[in-house]
Amino acid sequence: MAKSGAKAQEKVYVLLNGRIIGHISEPEAFANEIRQGRRNGVISGEVNISYDAKLNEIHINADRGRVRKPYIIVENSKSKFTKEIQDRLEKKEIDFNYLTRNGIVEFLDAEEEENALVAFTENDITDKTTHLEIDPAGIYGFSVNSSPFPENNAGPRVLTTANYLKQAQGLYASNFNVRYDSRAHLLFYPQKPMITTTAYESAGMAKRASGQNFIVASTTYYGYNMLDAIVVNKAAVDRGLGRSMFYKTYTDEERRYAGGQKDIFKIPAATSEGYLGEHAYSKLGEDGVIEPEFEVEEGDVLIGKTAPPRFLEENLGAGGIEAKTRDDSSVLKAGDKGVVDSAIFTETTGATRVVKVRIRSLKIPEVGDKFASRHGQKGVIALIVPEEDMPFTESGIIPDLLFNPEGTPSRMTQGHLLEMLGAKAVGLTGIRADGTPFAASGRKRMEEYEKVLDSHGYDKYGEETLYDGITGRPFKAKLFTGIAYYMKLYRMSSNLLQVRSRGSVQILTHQPTEGKARQGGLRFGEMERDVLVAYGASLLLKERMLDQSDKAQVYICTECGSTAYYDYAKHISICPICHSNKSVTMEISYAFKLLLDEIKSLHIDPSISISR
Repeated sequence: MAKSGAKAQEKVYVLLNGRIIGHISEPEAFANEIRQGRRNGVISGEVNISYDAKLNEIHINADRGRVRKPYIIVENSKSKFTKEIQDRLEKKEIDFNYLTRNGIVEFLDAEEEENALVAFTENDITDKTTHLEIDPAGIYGFSVNSSPFPENNAGPRVLTTANYLKQAQGLYASNFNVRYDSRAHLLFYPQKPMITTTAYESAGMAKRASGQNFIVASTTYYGYNMLDAIVVNKAAVDRGLGRSMFYKTYTDEERRYAGGQKDIFKIPAATSEGYLGEHAYSKLGEDGVIEPEFEVEEGDVLIGKTAPPRFLEENLGAGGIEAKTRDDSSVLKAGDKGVVDSAIFTETTGATRVVKVRIRSLKIPEVGDKFASRHGQKGVIALIVPEEDMPFTESGIIPDLLFNPEGTPSRMTQGHLLEMLGAKAVGLTGIRADGTPFAASGRKRMEEYEKVLDSHGYDKYGEETLYDGITGRPFKAKLFTGIAYYMKLYRMSSNLLQVRSRGSVQILTHQPTEGKARQGGLRFGEMERDVLVAYGASLLLKERMLDQSDKAQVYICTECGSTAYYDYAKHISICPICHSNKSVTMEISYAFKLLLDEIKSLHIDPSISISR
């Protein structure tokens, strides 16, 4: 504890799980003593300690929920994981727990990592090194470790890759046919990548593959694949490339209300409030639920349900005998269509009946669908080209996808090119390649692939002479071709399509509703307005921002400039402020009138000056 003569400013507070428990005067020695005790087994291996010199505090963490990572301990510039230990581990004489119990490996949390100097490899160990990475690939998480050659890509692309791997469609669960997920995507023909990594193989991800091996040519196609756009072979799509199924589940339950009333699953009676007409319920079974394998479109009733009236006094009919009901059926949302896959009845823990209806819809790749490689190279389909119009090689191979070559240098994804070259070599040898991060240098890997391609009569750099499918003439330059693992992402144009000419408006602002679910309008924002201002298209600006939005006619008092109202009994306009009946009508945005009303609520009296 603190020495008797220690000054107040030399005191270093000790916090256990964020709570102050005391103070000391020699923080670094104290922290080292705790760490040594942990390595000797005196203190639990779950405890982490860190010294923050800036805050002058020592933090000891032993609470649950911390992310911790194992590191090899380095003492006196030497790794404690020796060749002898490695041999015993390979012979299975010892296990990983032995390493943690005997002070060879320890787990650090985010705070203690701040006090550590971690070497990447044994060659990087210096006098100040405290720990060594178990494997260089350990600096990445699982998602990035599932992609090949990430160390050859720019940092932002590596992060993008991690996001796209989570969005990829594939076999997300082996029991998908009995699951009722709210939304689910299932890729029809998932394939194991031709280049895998140690993490990918160890986790058994090949059994849950989420992509396909595309033959890719790095070239433009009459300007259609500018920037992020890609061009796809129609014949490949017809053979099942990128084809998937989209499942969506609609759920409803029989709720209970005060007074013993409850909802009932059934075909609503014609006397029910909000009855949709006999044709709307034609696809429902006797139990009020739609039958499987019916084709449905937006507005079709899936689950018929009646509910009691909203107010208790409405419950009895005119004769006081028949109970009133209202139609509360579940209908297919706007923009949705498909086939009823299955329907089930189940119950909640409170014995309330629940119905779930699963709709499936086939998703064939179309213009606007998004694909991405494992190197953050995303792209949307700009054109689906008939097979006879696609470029082809001397041996008659037609690429599945045309990728713009400008996308590689601008995004610095050399790993993408390395995968294309490596997978091409794998296709010739039939032996899968290893793309684990830092397993070998990019140059060394390239040399291996070059030898394979060269021995099979191909250009060692992966370049081939391609012929234009439209003219039949060879391209002047050789084009880089290979195989890349591409993933189909969740965002498909058929799920995002939204269009509206007219429709409902918000009560508060009188402007169109927003969002696809409410059949809302598309937002015409500030930046869109600036474009019309720059072009001088004032009438188009007025039409978008006023006529087709929230145009309102209001009365403005000519005496005081306040908003007036029209008295239909006296057939005159009256100002509520000065009681004058002299006013003019003006066309303004209703949002502006709303602003005036809100200013009035702040006890500020706005007035509109009318030039005569």
